[in-house]
Amino acid sequence: MKNQTPDAIDLDAYFQRIGYEGNRSPTLKTLQAIHLHHAQAIAFENLNSFLKQTVSLDAKSLQQKLIYERRGGYCFEQNLLLRSVLVALGFQVTNLSARVLWGLPDGTITPRSHMLLRVEIDREQYIADVGFGGSTLTTPLSLTPNVEQKTPHEQFRLITTDHTYIMQVYVDQEWKSLYHFDLQEQQLPDYEVSNWYVSTHPNSLFVTTLIAARPDADRRYALRNNQLTTHHLDGRTERRVLTTVTELRTVLEDVFRLQVPAIASLDSTLQRVIEQAD
Repeated sequence: MKNQTPDAIDLDAYFQRIGYEGNRSPTLKTLQAIHLHHAQAIAFENLNSFLKQTVSLDAKSLQQKLIYERRGGYCFEQNLLLRSVLVALGFQVTNLSARVLWGLPDGTITPRSHMLLRVEIDREQYIADVGFGGSTLTTPLSLTPNVEQKTPHEQFRLITTDHTYIMQVYVDQEWKSLYHFDLQEQQLPDYEVSNWYVSTHPNSLFVTTLIAARPDADRRYALRNNQLTTHHLDGRTERRVLTTVTELRTVLEDVFRLQVPAIASLDSTLQRVIEQAD
């Protein structure tokens, strides 16, 4: 699967979706620009799994949902779509997987439930990842350990341990681990197994909790059920509790730039989110 894409990607529609009009040659500058535009335009969100709807990973379904229907998605959807675009442009891409560490006690072992990409450009290796929610990368990182790397948002770094890498972000004056991974190539069936688990298991966060996130030029937005948080790059944090279905819908549409799906159970489910938070 390294350099194959089974279905043609509509590049023109994708670039219109993310607002990108730049160069399409497979260079680092192109990758950096596409990565930033994608992260800011296509929100991380789990409406499908939260509403008990299927989360499909085939190329046709991803294009329909994230491009034409102007929805978002989580890591498998986001990074599989980005992968299809990069391969179509001539980039060398390898699929990877990671174990999430964010917010968990040291020593916690989690499944490989996160997807990321390794991109080779002029014999140099980079990590691309537009699907880690509230701390998603807004530019690719050099696959160079123990070096602090600036991004349009926070600083990140990769540290090594036992032949694996740990992705860390610098927030609140300290380094925090996001996930750890190795360089073993993954295939679509590997992701399909993990995707089925996280989108259907009754205890999965993506089934029990409404989540959305999107970085903007000078801030990050994060929604958890009916609580909207805005993290400004200057260190300020604003929090707002949404108390009506109308407010929730408006935030999904205006802040996260989503075309809210026409699902009959949506409003009643959003109402339960508000009531259970009281």
